Amino acid sequence: MHLSTRSNRTMSLLLGVFSAFCLLGAALGQDVTYEDYLAQIKACPRECHCPRNFPSSVYCDNRELKQIPNIPPHTLYLYLQNNLIESLSKEALSNATQLRWLNVNRNRITDEGMAEGALEDMPQLLQLYMGDNLLTSVPVGLPSSLEQLQLSNNRISKIPAGVFSGMDRLSLLDLQGNKLLDDAVTEVSLKGLGGLVQMNLAKNQLSSMPTGLPPSTTQLFLDGNNIQGIPSEYFKGLPKVAFLRLNGNKLSTVGVPRDVFNLSSLLELQLSHNQLTEVPFISAGLEHLHLDHNQIKSVNGSDICPVSAEALEDYAHASAPKLRYLRLDGNEIPPPIPRDVVMCFRLLRSIVI
Repeated sequence: MHLSTRSNRTMSLLLGVFSAFCLLGAALGQDVTYEDYLAQIKACPRECHCPRNFPSSVYCDNRELKQIPNIPPHTLYLYLQNNLIESLSKEALSNATQLRWLNVNRNRITDEGMAEGALEDMPQLLQLYMGDNLLTSVPVGLPSSLEQLQLSNNRISKIPAGVFSGMDRLSLLDLQGNKLLDDAVTEVSLKGLGGLVQMNLAKNQLSSMPTGLPPSTTQLFLDGNNIQGIPSEYFKGLPKVAFLRLNGNKLSTVGVPRDVFNLSSLLELQLSHNQLTEVPFISAGLEHLHLDHNQIKSVNGSDICPVSAEALEDYAHASAPKLRYLRLDGNEIPPPIPRDVVMCFRLLRSIVI
């Protein structure tokens, strides 16, 4: 009995050690020796926190740091947000060549402080967060490996030509809350973004729809600009756009061609807080439509229904309208919603008026 108990304890200990080593491998995200693990923990900067169960993450956020401390060589995830850092130099990140994720949001990094080539030795960097800094231009020399680039709430007014060259892996570009004018967002400045899925240009200073967006764009956010109209052929170059937000612009019915949103790819359309007086024509595939806080006075089902009366009779037809959510509050539309609207959009689950 005594031997059996000792044997069970020994087995439990061995299993515990084995599990610990498995955890180490998962935590570091690569094949590393136990000595490397110990070295990573030992090299953790005193200003930072390196969790023992996930030592590849280094947390240096909210420390009032003015410069980047020495980063251990096996770091994959580096958190430096909410500090007072003014520069990002190549020397400061010389050890961090294996980074996958770098967060320097809410610091004081300027164009001068963003040394050219500071990130060029990070061939595996996937996500870079540089929001809420003092940049006036998109940084040059970014790694071509990037998949997400967040530059919101800076002072960016310039996108240098060729800055995105070779960055066809970038799927998300967030430039929200900057100072971009129409002439800054062009085919030349966006060249190289062949794999872009989401483009966020909300809260800039655009007065017209941006040009040069790649055909791969699926999500386009343009809220809070000064856009007054949309060219009738604008979306022919964006065959995959599914989520479109134009809230808080100066769009009027005169500046919006009737069929411009009749796009088979479009699933969600947000046009809140504009100056529309009529409901635009939509495709049968649209599922969410936001038209609140415009100047619309009436809704006529015969005018906005995207399918014929014959198709409505056979509601199992593939072309039957898919609209499920409709916001019309903040307009001048007297209740109730006309019956022909309800009969057209029979899948509606929520109407706000």
